[in-house]
Amino acid sequence: MTDNESLPQSRPQLRSLRHPSRRSVLQLLGAGATVPALSSLAACGGSSGGPQQAGKGELSLVYLGDATQQKAFKQLFDAFHKDHPDIKIKANGIAAKDWGSFANTVSTQIAGGKIPDIVDVATEGQQLFSSKGLLEPLDDYIKKDKSVTDAFYEGIDPHLKQWTTKYGSPDGKTYFIPGGYNTVVMYCNTEVFDKAGVDLPAADWTWDEFEKAAKQIKEKTGAYMLGIGYGFPFVDIMPWLLTNGASTMDADWKKATFDSPEAIEAAKFVKKLVDAGYAPKPGGTFDAPSAYAKGKLATIGGGRWPTLDIRRVKMVDKTRIVNWPKNSENGSPVGWDGWPILKASKKKDMAWTFLKWLMSKEAGEFYASIGGTNVPALTSVAQSKTFTKDAPKGSKLLSEAVSFGTPIPSPAKGAEVQTAVTKGWQAAITGTSSVEAALKKANTQIQGFL
Repeated sequence: MTDNESLPQSRPQLRSLRHPSRRSVLQLLGAGATVPALSSLAACGGSSGGPQQAGKGELSLVYLGDATQQKAFKQLFDAFHKDHPDIKIKANGIAAKDWGSFANTVSTQIAGGKIPDIVDVATEGQQLFSSKGLLEPLDDYIKKDKSVTDAFYEGIDPHLKQWTTKYGSPDGKTYFIPGGYNTVVMYCNTEVFDKAGVDLPAADWTWDEFEKAAKQIKEKTGAYMLGIGYGFPFVDIMPWLLTNGASTMDADWKKATFDSPEAIEAAKFVKKLVDAGYAPKPGGTFDAPSAYAKGKLATIGGGRWPTLDIRRVKMVDKTRIVNWPKNSENGSPVGWDGWPILKASKKKDMAWTFLKWLMSKEAGEFYASIGGTNVPALTSVAQSKTFTKDAPKGSKLLSEAVSFGTPIPSPAKGAEVQTAVTKGWQAAITGTSSVEAALKKANTQIQGFL
């Protein structure tokens, strides 16, 4: 999971709908996107330039976040320390507003001699970081510890490796070990559906079925169907585009496609839902988890992170997860963690020891067991009882969605792109401009940033 994901969106802070966006949540448990589930607790790997300290000392780790995330991160580091008692992790959360600011802050710190060993980078920042030349190629480490890395890559969805290579490597070298991820599904309040006499689908449903359910639920219970917004593209915008064969840009992140006929159709459909009163007016304050628990909201959209709210309001047994409704095809944005080693680090071997630990099944199961906010990278862990325990029925759909998912578009100028996307969608679904005009204007702006 990608955090707010952000730039393009990376981990934003809590927004008006008051459920965490990928950016803030992806931080809650160390996750700017997560903690991966990965494969064997072997010793140190290869080395590459500069003084090396392979087995003892302190590693510094930087992530996008603040002091409140330190407590959750500490649980992960304590687990690592039990397996590697001679290595201590010192984490530093940087409360930057987006990935551009975060990267600039880290660059400034490096220039001033404050060099971290590892940086937790969500999807939205991977191209940005690798393009700045801040990261150490990991290919020699991966080759030297082939038994560990092969087992890991064989255990994760192949898309994660392919996407990390395509979008996180400007020169063909490997800079990131992919970690946990987030897709987007719908959490459905079974009490509201039952009260309205609406049958939930087993997994898949259509836009038309979703709209009909919204109408019946509104008439029978007065509840809203979904909290519709525009400030968090990962959930507010991308699922609607992708389930209609559209996106904000092409697969190479070179051409803006936000004004395609399919994108316009998606925006018009969402506007229709808002106009019909099936969602609270976008832009106001709406406490989605509270409304959900009180039977005033039928669904919540999101990745793994809403599970934390569902547990908090004691609705796990009254919730079922289904895929996002589709028009032309199933679709979901995907955001994942990338774990690199800084080129300027003097402790690369030690840092690789940590990355290898993250690739272990043990690390993935530990993260899942403490209630991680994303899907563990190892499929076996994501489909296990460790992950689905105390989680809504249908939670396995989160890991299955990666098979038809699309990486959240995250070009180097992701912050600027996100602003254009957000403002364009806002104008389109609130009616301050025609849908066609709003998306065309935004598309022109996006292309300028690409």
